[in-house]
Amino acid sequence: MSAHIINGKEIVASIREVIKQEVQELVIQGKQPGLAVVLVGDDSASAVYVRNKAKACEEVGIYSEVHRLPTDTSETELLSLIGSLNNDDRIHGILVQLPLPAHINESMVIDMISISKDVDCFHPINVGNLLIGKPALLPCTPAGVMEILHTLNEPIAGKHAVVVGRSNIVGKPMALLLLREDATVTICHSKTKNLQEITRQADILIAAVGRAKMITKDHVKPGAIVIDVGMNRDEHGKLCGDVDFADVAQSAGYLSSVPGCVGPMTITMLLRNTLEAARHAQASV
Repeated sequence: MSAHIINGKEIVASIREVIKQEVQELVIQGKQPGLAVVLVGDDSASAVYVRNKAKACEEVGIYSEVHRLPTDTSETELLSLIGSLNNDDRIHGILVQLPLPAHINESMVIDMISISKDVDCFHPINVGNLLIGKPALLPCTPAGVMEILHTLNEPIAGKHAVVVGRSNIVGKPMALLLLREDATVTICHSKTKNLQEITRQADILIAAVGRAKMITKDHVKPGAIVIDVGMNRDEHGKLCGDVDFADVAQSAGYLSSVPGCVGPMTITMLLRNTLEAARHAQASV
């Protein structure tokens, strides 16, 4: 058996085309969605992400601005900038690129972002709304994974989904979104015993642990859907995921590639959230 490789580019292109049309409709009504990205320091990976986000905004007609701050920016200065963006009517989404320098309290920064402009869904109130099923913007990476799953036309309800990783950004919200669609969900992590036994039960396996090629064919039930959220470098410095692609492709039913699938989908969901935030702002005027 060899896996069907999920065409991330095709999925991204079709969703972005819809977003582009909906942005144009909003612009005609006099409201251009706007996204502000804040980058503190000179982390090279973060700089690449920020460039990709700005390019994607331009592609669909979303106004974007990038605030690049030096590494020694004080917490007070950063909070002040967020406060001004909260009050800027041109900006509907605020994204502070993580990680932040060690001297800045990430929780305090996230709490400062207006709930209605929290397009990453990191604010505790938005996380709480997600948990109890209230309408809210969805966290970008887990929402992107769900969109990928929907394109496969395979039922999610009643399936056993295993999420490897329990981060606040991916693992936990991923489990919540799968639960919302009636999957039976298991979360695994670094302290999980007999990991292979559990992952081999998965009809849907989400790898979000941040360890290069950790998931091998031995972790995967034949025919399972495997979505790789990881973004790592292998021993040759080449980009790779948490899944050993060549190995797992021999037994999985569906498999996402790294790079080119979950990463672009994450940015696509950020665009959608910015559009939704702009719609809400217009409706509340």
